[in-house]
Amino acid sequence: MNLPQYFSADAQSRLESLIEKYPTPFLAMDLSVVEKRYVELEHGFPEADIFYAVKANPADEVIELLASKGSSFDIASPQELDKVLAYGVPAERMSYGNTIKKASAIKYFYEQGVRLFATDSEADLQNIAKYAPGSNIYIRVLTDGSEGADWPLSRKFGCNPEMAYELAVLAKELGLNPYGVSFHVGSQQRDIDVWDGAIAKVKVIFERLLEEAGIRLEMINMGGGFPAIYLQKTNEFTTYAEEIKRFLREDFGEDIPRIILEPGRSLVGDAGVIVSEVVLISRKSSTALERWVYTDVGMFNGLIETLGEAIKYPISSSRQGEEEEVILAGPTCDSLDIMYEQFKYKLPLSLEIGDHVFWYSTGAYTTSYSSIEFNGFPPLDYYIL
Repeated sequence: MNLPQYFSADAQSRLESLIEKYPTPFLAMDLSVVEKRYVELEHGFPEADIFYAVKANPADEVIELLASKGSSFDIASPQELDKVLAYGVPAERMSYGNTIKKASAIKYFYEQGVRLFATDSEADLQNIAKYAPGSNIYIRVLTDGSEGADWPLSRKFGCNPEMAYELAVLAKELGLNPYGVSFHVGSQQRDIDVWDGAIAKVKVIFERLLEEAGIRLEMINMGGGFPAIYLQKTNEFTTYAEEIKRFLREDFGEDIPRIILEPGRSLVGDAGVIVSEVVLISRKSSTALERWVYTDVGMFNGLIETLGEAIKYPISSSRQGEEEEVILAGPTCDSLDIMYEQFKYKLPLSLEIGDHVFWYSTGAYTTSYSSIEFNGFPPLDYYIL
């Protein structure tokens, strides 16, 4: 097992020490990679404000690091808010980015000083007006986040442009400040052109609100979507930055609004490696060509994004030598707990029960998606390299 080159120089020896000390499975995080990715974002989008999506990895050490770098934070719940507030982050560096929220949560955010709220429905907007009066609101619009995205985010969130217009007008009538528009092109988005269509849609909303309602929006929240390093190839981040800034200039010229980015996966994904152990190796018949390899990490304790084989993590094992295709499955007694069956990974023929399998670029949406006690298995532990 050799860690990717972007890990810190001493990460390998530290990981080996963790393997000797702690039972598997666990996630090991290299914070130097998180810092590198944050600096890349700052350089790629120097005019933008970075709001880290806490849901991607809510580890205290990650939040503390990003807070010290001056990051702002995209918050989805009162519990996330309390976690970030504990590190002294001022409320003006936070937004309530979840469009699905209780009235009591809106009230709590407002009491803590948060004044930036996402919305995509009239009922939610009415609650914001009642419990967070005078706040800035940004309206999430539907975009086609299914094309090119390994983890699509369309349909559940957002509204169509006509409703976005109506909500902005209503917000003003309710005493709120219609501040901007947001969109999300889908997580792990490999098609940069999707941003072009989304920005063009936002431009129409900006122009119509100004011309027909006298409302001048000030901000575009472009969400996340920047990729981590998985098996499917993506462009370099610099290409994303150059192209997206070109799209903005083409639509807005020199009058580009305030830009907010909400990275999650692209900041923390590559910083993590899950260490797992082979629990069982079997074949389904004496003539079966493929081995089933069962590991102690699976769909319910860290690898839910393998659902539908959507995210394809790079993997390796503690063995070397001739390889053959395998089916990879988790340890639980649920038939859904199969990570890869159609997409064929290869592992050494010499692989044995008790060997380690390493899952790279697993710093995002693993610990935070891990179940609490399914089959009695505990949530995925993590350690800092």
